[in-house]
Amino acid sequence: MSYFKNAKVGDKVYGLIFGKGKISTIYEDSHFSLMIKFKNGFEVPYTEDGVPGWGNFKKQTCYYRDDINLMKIDFSPATKILSDKKIIEYREKNILEVRLPSGAWKNVNKCPDDYIEDICENERYYLFRKKPKK
Repeated sequence: MSYFKNAKVGDKVYGLIFGKGKISTIYEDSHFSLMIKFKNGFEVPYTEDGVPGWGNFKKQTCYYRDDINLMKIDFSPATKILSDKKIIEYREKNILEVRLPSGAWKNVNKCPDDYIEDICENERYYLFRKKPKK
């Protein structure tokens, strides 16, 4: 059974990538069955299972607001701003994380190159950090 099988236009959701949003459109015969408009202005298509049409996420990243517990998600601020050289070095070692628009941290390989390029072109290096050791 699909998570968003009984979804209706206007249902409140929370996306781990973009934050708060509402279902704006429901599509019938399409791979992406929902269009969600987020509070920050992004509109993203999702499958019935909550998998986005953004980045290379293979699992659910969108939930009904009442169903999600955000206590396990890392929203902490970056402790230091990385240099462009450190960003390249950490990306090559696969220990670079990027702050998504929702405020959550994810591995930089999960994000589309457009998002990473935009951050670098605008020199917003504070949106990167070295993956913390557990």
